[in-house]
This record gives sequence, C-alpha cells and structure tokens, in this order.
Amino acid sequence: MGAVFRLIPPLTPRISSFAPLIHVVDDDASFRAAVARLLQGSGYRVALYGSAHHLLEELPYTDHGCILLDVRMPGLSGLDLQARLAENGNTLPIVFLTGHGDIPMSVRAIKAGAEDFLSKPVSRKALLDAIQGALVRYENTRERSTRLRSLRALVNTLTPRQREVFALIVAGKLNKQIAHELGTSQRTIKAHRQAVMQKLKVHSLAEAVSIAEQLRIPAAPGSS
Repeated sequence: MGAVFRLIPPLTPRISSFAPLIHVVDDDASFRAAVARLLQGSGYRVALYGSAHHLLEELPYTDHGCILLDVRMPGLSGLDLQARLAENGNTLPIVFLTGHGDIPMSVRAIKAGAEDFLSKPVSRKALLDAIQGALVRYENTRERSTRLRSLRALVNTLTPRQREVFALIVAGKLNKQIAHELGTSQRTIKAHRQAVMQKLKVHSLAEAVSIAEQLRIPAAPGSS
C-alpha cells in the first residue's frame, strides 16, 4: 500500500535545484523506488506519493515538472485524480504509467489532457522520452500563454475608439476609409493610428495584424 509523501534527496549533488520535479504517484513502493533511481540518474528531482490523496494533500506549488501517475490505486484512482487536479486549476502535465490499462481508459485519459499513457513494463527510453516530451510541450504552452497574456494586456490599454480603429487597421482599411466609416477626419484617424501602434509596441501593420490573429480579434463589422 502507499507510503506517505517523500521528496527524495538527490543521489548526487550534481542535480540542480532548478531541475524539473517529477511527482511519482503509485501504490507500489518497489516501483516508486525503482523509478526514483531512474529519474534521479537522469538529472530530475523526484517526489514520491503512495496514493492520489497524498498528492492532493502534499503537492507543492510548482510550474516546472510533471506527474507520473498510476491508474488503479486504492481510494482515489489516477483518472479521478486527474479530474480533481483539473478542477483545482493545476496544469502540470500528466504521464500515465499502469499495468492495468486498456484502450478506453487511455482514450479517456488523453481526452482529459494527459500527455501520454504508457503500459508497464516500460523501457527506460520510452519512459524518459515521454517525460521529456511532456515537459517540452508544457513549457511551450506556458510560453505561449505568457505571450498571449502580455499581448492582451497591451490591447486592454486601448480606448474604445482606438479599439475600433485597431480592428479596421488590421482589416486592411486605409485612413481615408476608416475616417469615412467612423465619421471623422483623416487627421484624427492618423492620430488614433499612431496611438494604437505606440500602445501595442509595434512598428508595422504586419505586427499589428499578428497580434490580432494571435488573440483572435475579429475583423471590424463590414470589413472584407
């Protein structure tokens, strides 16, 4: 049965304190110990949990790591834990590793956001490749989310009128067309356009269009 949570001290001082932390959740103590040795030997920090409940109780805040999770455990199952973590807003990637999996179970896990679903016994290479892949995809997702938040913050600095001008600019409208559509002068539109570019910290129409596309800002009504 499960042991309480343990953050495993490094086998060697060469493991960086900034190395990804892999959370291993499995009720098989011998399996946890074997995986810990493998992961530490590959340069990862490791935390061990004997049950899904232990992970929920002890999981520290971290945005740099992943969860290696068994499916069938006493009490809360791995799939139930996956759902609970999602409800709590935890976005750490999950790699399932189980000796009791089947196709419907793996499909359910992947649809719910799991990065991979491996069956025991698994080769060292397959396990390490799955973990590395999960970490890389997660980091790419985090970087994209950070970028989108930054862009959204810039767009939120625009006034309502500047937002209208921005939508028409990225739709390819000329200053004369925008002025006619908004019932104002080209001089005023030119000033709004300059303010939009400054607030968005861009220097070209292509950059402004890129921001609109990344944030999926719809084209202005009536634009083609």
